Amino acid sequence: MGHHARMTRAIKVRHLLAALVTALVLAPTAVGADEGTASGVAPPASAPRWTGTWETAPSGTTPALPGTSIRNVVHTSVGGTALRVRISNRLGTAPLQLDSVTVALQRPGAPRSPDAVPGSMRTATFAGATSVSIPAGRERATDAVRLNVPANANLVVSVHTSADSGPATYHRSAFQTNFLARNGDRTADTDGSAYTTTVSHWYYVTGVDVLGTTAIGSVVALGDSLTDGTGSSASANRRWPDRLAARLRALPPNRRLGVLNAGISGNRVLLDGVGPSALARLDADALLRSGVRAVIVLEGINDIKGTPAQTDPGAFERAYRTIVSRAHARGIRVIGATITPYGGHSSFTGAGEKARQAVNALLRTGRVFDGVADFDAAVRDPANPNRIRPAYDPGDHLHFNDRGMQALADTIDLATLTEWR
Repeated sequence: MGHHARMTRAIKVRHLLAALVTALVLAPTAVGADEGTASGVAPPASAPRWTGTWETAPSGTTPALPGTSIRNVVHTSVGGTALRVRISNRLGTAPLQLDSVTVALQRPGAPRSPDAVPGSMRTATFAGATSVSIPAGRERATDAVRLNVPANANLVVSVHTSADSGPATYHRSAFQTNFLARNGDRTADTDGSAYTTTVSHWYYVTGVDVLGTTAIGSVVALGDSLTDGTGSSASANRRWPDRLAARLRALPPNRRLGVLNAGISGNRVLLDGVGPSALARLDADALLRSGVRAVIVLEGINDIKGTPAQTDPGAFERAYRTIVSRAHARGIRVIGATITPYGGHSSFTGAGEKARQAVNALLRTGRVFDGVADFDAAVRDPANPNRIRPAYDPGDHLHFNDRGMQALADTIDLATLTEWR
C-alpha cells in the first residue's frame, strides 16, 4: 500500500472513531443508569458524562389533559452544551402516549411568560422518534438535545398528548407558573400566546441532565415541603436548594455541583404520605439521578406531627442509617439536616417536640450521617427555641420565607458535599 493510500485510510479511521465517540456520548441513555456511581467507582475525569441540573419528584397523579400542550418551566442549576429530559409515567396506570416533546430557553426576565427565546427551540426525540409510549410505572430519557444551556436559567419543556393515557404523573406543588394550550400541538411555538391557562404543577417532566458542564456532579436535596419551597416566593427560585445552587456556582469549577430538588410537600420518612416515603423513593429520586455525589436529607417533621404520629427516635435512626447504607453502596455521601421548629403550628404537641429534640440530639452526635447541617440551630428563635425566628416565618410557624430559605442554605458546609470524613 502506498503512502497516500495509507494516509487516506488513517484519516478515514480517525473520522470513524470520532463519529463513534460522538454517537456514544449523544446516544439515549436509559433512565435509572447511574453514570459512574452504580459500582461506587467514578469514571475517568476526561470521560463525558451526564450531570443533573434540575429535578422534581413525582408526588402523585392528576387527570390527564388529552389534546392539551403543557409548557413546564424548569430552572437550571448548572449549564452545559447538550441536555436530555426525563419523562415519567412512574405513577400512571396505562401507557403514556406523547406525540411531541420540545425544549427551549425561556425568554429572559419573564419567569411567568410562556415565550421561548427565538432560535432556541429544539425537538426532543426518543431513539430518533419524535413520539413515545412509556409503560405504566416507567420513565424514559430523551435522546441528547444539542443546546447551549446556561446555568441559573429557565427552560421551557413542552409536551403534547392527543390521547387520554389515564392518570398523569405530576408534581403538585411547583411554586412555579406553568402553562397550558388547549388548541392542539403547540409544543414547537416560540411565541407562547396560545398558552392561555396557567397552572402551578409540573406534568410528566421530572428531570433535566446536561453534558459538557464544568460541574463535577450533583447533590440531591431529599425532603418535604420545607425543601419543596412552601413559604418562598413563587416563580422566583428561592427555595433553599436554589440558594444552595447559587453558593455552589460561586466555587471554582472543580468544586461546583448541580443541585436537584427532590422535595415533596407532605412527604414522610417512615410512612407513605404525599408520594411514597423517603425510604421507598430513595433510589428513583436520589441515588439513581445522574452524577450524584451527595444527598442532603431534611425529612421527619411530617412523621412527628402527622397521623399516626411517629415519635420513636429509634425508628428515625434506623431509617436514616438505611438511607446512608444504601447511598454508601453507590459511593454517595449523605448529609443529615436537623429537624426545624414548629412551635405555634396547629399540629404542635409536647410529645412531638420531645421526639424532635431527641432526633436532633441523635443527629448532632455525628454518628449517623457523613456530615450534619444544623438547620434547627440556624432558624430557631433564641427567645423561644421551639419556634422559628419571626424574621424567617411566613406566618404558619412551620415553613420558611425567602430569608429563612437563605439561612438554611447558608448553614450547609460545602466541603461536606464532596469530601469523605
